[in-house]
Amino acid sequence: MKIRLVPALLILIVMAVTIRLGFWQRDRAHQKEALEASIARFENAPAQTVTAAPVALKAIEFHRVRATGRFVPDLAVYLDNRPYNDQPGFYVVMPFKLADGGYVLVNRGWLSRNFSDRTTIARYVTPPGDVEIEGIARADASRAFELGQGGSAPHQKIRQNLDVKEYAAETGLPLQPFVIQQTSDDGDKLVRDWPAPALGVETNYGYMLQWWGMAAAALGFGLYAARRAAKKEQAGGAEAPSQEGQSGRTQPN
Repeated sequence: MKIRLVPALLILIVMAVTIRLGFWQRDRAHQKEALEASIARFENAPAQTVTAAPVALKAIEFHRVRATGRFVPDLAVYLDNRPYNDQPGFYVVMPFKLADGGYVLVNRGWLSRNFSDRTTIARYVTPPGDVEIEGIARADASRAFELGQGGSAPHQKIRQNLDVKEYAAETGLPLQPFVIQQTSDDGDKLVRDWPAPALGVETNYGYMLQWWGMAAAALGFGLYAARRAAKKEQAGGAEAPSQEGQSGRTQPN
């Protein structure tokens, strides 16, 4: 059986690429599993104190933290389209002036939305003076799907998303590069039933199986095509002697 070079190379390339992508998805799943284990460990570790000293996001994300200072309610931002128990609402995000200087953004919790007027903010309490809060350091105050950047334009009270760096440039505040997802209760009537971080480990394993399934399908197709080609060659070889024998016969007089 002759092996056709170009089709065989194409099948081998497809198999190599899909197998490699499957391993990449498996490695991503393992990385996320390690992160999940770290998050569980951070939850039981002592809270780190946040001060004005800059802290890298990678060094503090998902850690328990505490901070002392006062809220800056005049610069509050309300993140829209954050439902809770199927009710529409906002996340209340507010700068927190640290006692030793510097600022950090705090996602204080969930607030229900006015059904008749989206722009009307329900009453909640902001404690005056210095307070101590606790929470979890996160990269942002949660992100929602957004078409373009119109819903997150600067200087708006109600926005779709809030980027820490962009907000620091907008306000001129020396913000830490993370957001504290507040867990401590200070009687402000905000809901802090935070969802667990969704890392999508199962999705990575699903993609891994899909890529490896495509590799197996490519191999199966290649074997099937090779078998059909071999049968055609055999059929062609069997017909050739028969035709030669017929052409060599002479008709009787």
